Amino acid sequence: MEKYRAWSDCGGDLSTRFSDDFLLTQASLYWFTGTVSTSLRPYYEYAHHLTRRVRRVEVPTALAQFPADLSRPPRSWAERTHRLTRHTLMPRGGHFAAHEEPALLADDIVTFFRELRAHERRS
Repeated sequence: MEKYRAWSDCGGDLSTRFSDDFLLTQASLYWFTGTVSTSLRPYYEYAHHLTRRVRRVEVPTALAQFPADLSRPPRSWAERTHRLTRHTLMPRGGHFAAHEEPALLADDIVTFFRELRAHERRS
C-alpha cells in the first residue's frame, strides 16, 4: 500500500484513486503467488547498474509523462535513446497511470497512432 500511496497522484489518500477491492486484489496477487520480489526486480537492477544501456530505438516512440510519477526526466533524455515523435506532459496521474488516469492515457495512445498513420500516408 505504501508504494501506491507514494507513487500515485493521490495526495496521500489512496481512496481518491484506488478502490479497496483493487488494492486488496493487488496485495493478494503478490502475496498468494509470492511474486512481489519479481515485480520490484527492474527497480533493483536499475539502481544497482545491472541493466544494459539501451541502444538507440529507431521506431517512432511516444512518451507520456505524469506529474506524480517516480521520475520525470527531461524530454532530451528520451530523445537520446529513442526516436521520440510524441511527448505529452499530462495534467495529473502518477506511476500507476493506466489505473489512475485511463482516459488520459488511452487518448494519448490513440492520438499517437493516428498521427503516426497520418504521417505514413503522407510519406
